[in-house]
Amino acid sequence: MSTNFSLQPLLELMRDRTDEATRRLGQLVAAEQNARSRLDLLTQYREEYVQRFRDAQTQGLTLQAWQNYQDFIAKIDAAIIQQTEMVQASAQNTAAGQEHWKTQNTKLKAIDTLAIRHQHAQQRKELRQEQKQQDEYVTRRYQQDHNGQS
Repeated sequence: MSTNFSLQPLLELMRDRTDEATRRLGQLVAAEQNARSRLDLLTQYREEYVQRFRDAQTQGLTLQAWQNYQDFIAKIDAAIIQQTEMVQASAQNTAAGQEHWKTQNTKLKAIDTLAIRHQHAQQRKELRQEQKQQDEYVTRRYQQDHNGQS
């Protein structure tokens, strides 16, 4: 007769927490990748716009047009700075999520190891019980065979 693993509710809780940490880490990684992609797009757009500005300068610009290019490039630079900060914050969140996942996974492995040990102990106990029953059967059979022949 096997006994239930007394920490089974804790094992299930740790599995749930690890699953949630895994999902959350996936979301954080995706958010970081998204932020990096936006930064790359902004940087690429700035380079293209600066090249347009240079091309326009070679053809001659009015003071107003020159100022408009400069103002827009400054706005793109501000957006790049802001997006860079978002990438850094997102990277920190991802790192924290990785640490949280590692912690949850370590706890799960510890409880899971106990569950495996419990299972092995139960199997050994059942094997001993079966062996005992077989020994008793053989002993009874032997006694019956020898008692019946006397």
